[in-house]
Amino acid sequence: MSGLRRIAFVGAGLAAVSACDALRAQGYDGELVLYSAESGLPYDRPPLSKDVQLGKARREDVLLRPERWYADRGVQLRDGVPVRKIRPHDGGVELADGGIAAADRIVLATGGTPRALPVPGGDDPAVHLLRTWEDAERLRERLLPGARVAVIGAGLIGAETAAVAHALGCRVTLIDPVPVPLATVVGDAVAGALHLRHSAEGIGVITAGVERIEPRSGGLGVLLHLSGYNGPLAADTVVVGIGIRPATELAEAAGLTVDNGVVVRAGRRTSHPNVFAIGDVARRDGHRVRHEHWEAAQQGGEAAAHGILGRPVPEPGATWFWSDRHGTRLEAVGTMADAERTVVRGEPDSGAFTVFGVRGDRLVAAAAIDRARDIKAARRIVDRGIAVDPARLADESTDLRRLLRG
Repeated sequence: MSGLRRIAFVGAGLAAVSACDALRAQGYDGELVLYSAESGLPYDRPPLSKDVQLGKARREDVLLRPERWYADRGVQLRDGVPVRKIRPHDGGVELADGGIAAADRIVLATGGTPRALPVPGGDDPAVHLLRTWEDAERLRERLLPGARVAVIGAGLIGAETAAVAHALGCRVTLIDPVPVPLATVVGDAVAGALHLRHSAEGIGVITAGVERIEPRSGGLGVLLHLSGYNGPLAADTVVVGIGIRPATELAEAAGLTVDNGVVVRAGRRTSHPNVFAIGDVARRDGHRVRHEHWEAAQQGGEAAAHGILGRPVPEPGATWFWSDRHGTRLEAVGTMADAERTVVRGEPDSGAFTVFGVRGDRLVAAAAIDRARDIKAARRIVDRGIAVDPARLADESTDLRRLLRG
């Protein structure tokens, strides 16, 4: 089908396996090969900062697909086989051992690497990043009751890790230079309520940058850029969660257009017609940011399947993501920075409320704490471009599903 005999994926995360599923669902019967630098079956990453640390999930519990899926779908998994170079002009990929594997289409699903803390001492063995299963295992050994844990970065990964470490009995301090992390994404009210929850649970919260990390007797000292702070913060373990850097090295070496990720057009096609990019490494042309969320990776893989086969690509709709911490769930649709005004539904003091972002007479974003129904309805309203009355959004007696009727 389509004259393509072999499609090679560089990377084997969620975006890649989603693309394989979509290709088979659309009738593609050629070879699908996943090259993974990691050994073993591919796994889901969100549980690494939550259930894996809590001891609720083993590796087999977080696999993206069971082992039999690869045989059932006719997908060749080449785990522990890094790709050294892509050769789109020659129709193949060069493996780390120097071998060349032919491919009619190449899909870059290389993801990203955690940003290291760019200060002296940031590479100390007691400073942990969290991206792989091995990272999670090393960190879990350190999150013991009574351990002093400093978490640097209060975004999604940092906040989740701080909450889990606290639940495990660690003495946790959360450090971020931004007073209200995530405010540009979910709005001041929701971001503020989430951040205050850390203090309410007993986590120390410090608004500061980090100057350096240095060995101290019995642990580490985290020196902060904070006027009036007396001495270093003592810690047994430091966890850094300050975002990821897209793994664009292969794309750059191949001469592809790269700008805060591999730039892709419709169908996730890159600047070379035979190369596609999906997942955290890709940035859609015309979009300001890369979307590093679970569903975005899934939808990107599905879009690439359409692009590879030369078929129309369905519109994905508004972005959606979630985060769990302290027994509550954050969900968000769209980007609050796109809104002209916000509308609050519910009482923020109750701990469960929704904020809608409105532009003109259209809903463009929503964020909520423990109000999944609101988000489900809001997403459909955003996707359909339905005109809304802000007063009805704020009125809790309004069934949001009725707004879908226009």
